[in-house]
Amino acid sequence: MKAIRYHSYGESDVMVYEEADRPVAGAGQVVVQVAGTAFNPVDVPIRAGVLQQAFPLTFPHIPNYDVAGVIAEVGEGVSGWNVGDAVIGFLPMNVPGAAAEYVAAPADVLVAAPSTVELADAAVLPSAGVTAWQSLFEHGGLKAGQSILINGAGGAVGGYAVQLAAQAGAVVTATASPRSQDRVRSYGAERIVDYTATPVLEALAGQRFDVVLHMVLNLSPTAAEDTAALLDLVADGGAFVSTTTPGPADAGRGVKTVQVFARSDAAQLADLVTRVDAGDLKVWVAERRPLVELPAVHAEAFPGGLSGKTVLIP
Repeated sequence: MKAIRYHSYGESDVMVYEEADRPVAGAGQVVVQVAGTAFNPVDVPIRAGVLQQAFPLTFPHIPNYDVAGVIAEVGEGVSGWNVGDAVIGFLPMNVPGAAAEYVAAPADVLVAAPSTVELADAAVLPSAGVTAWQSLFEHGGLKAGQSILINGAGGAVGGYAVQLAAQAGAVVTATASPRSQDRVRSYGAERIVDYTATPVLEALAGQRFDVVLHMVLNLSPTAAEDTAALLDLVADGGAFVSTTTPGPADAGRGVKTVQVFARSDAAQLADLVTRVDAGDLKVWVAERRPLVELPAVHAEAFPGGLSGKTVLIP
C-alpha cells in the first residue's frame, strides 16, 4: 500500500510518500481502508521530536490519528463490526496511523460514521470533537447559564466547543479573526472579539467568565506569561482550561487550571455522531488534499498557514 512515513524526527521534509506493508488485523483490531484522515497541529511537534517523551515513536512511523473509512478485515475476538462497515475513530497517537491506504485500529475506539456527511470529511470529527467535549464538561464543568470565553474559536476544536457550549445553555463569547467570524456566530456565539483588531485582554477588560477555554497556540518566548495574563478573565472559583500552554498551577481566587490531554472515548464520539446526524453539530472542512501533500500541509501549518481542518485523501 501507499503511505506517508518518516524514518527519523525532523522537519517536514523527512516525510516521504512510499510503499509500506499493508497491516494485518491483530486480536481486538480491525483493518480500515482509509477514506480520509485529518491533520492535527500536534502532528508537527510529534514529527519534530519535541514530544517524544510523551509520544515515543517506532520508525518508520505513519502519522495521523484521526480516521474515517470502511472496515476491510476483522481480527480475532472482535464483535459488533463487519467488513464493509463505515467507521470513524480517534486512534492512539504514537502507533502506525491513518496517513495510508489502510490502518490497523483497535476495534473499541471506533464508532459508526455519521450518515449525513461525506465519509472522508467525517475524519475531522473524532479528536477535535472529543477534545472540545472533555474540555468543556469534564475539565471546565460547564453548566447551563454560565458564561464562557472560547479563545481560538475559529479552529476545529473551537468550532465544536462553541456549538456544544451554546447547546448546553451557556453564554458564549468567542475570539475569532474576520475570516471565521460569520461561521463562529452561526455556531451560537453571542459575542465575538476580533483579536486582530483589539488585544483580547483589552477588549474584555473588567469582564470575567465562569470558564475560559484557551486554544491559541503561542510559540513566542513569552507564551507562559501571556497565558497567565488570561487568568484575569476567569471569575472567582471558575476554571481556566487550556489545550495549549498551561496556566499556573496556583492561580489563586479559587480558580482551577487544567491542561487538557484528550483521550479517545468511543461513547463520547458516538454521541457527537448522533448530534451530527441530527443536524445539531456542524462539521467543517477547510480543504481536502491528496495524501501525498501531507508534508506540504505540515510545512504550511505554522505560523498560521492553515485555516481550519484539512482532510487528506489516499
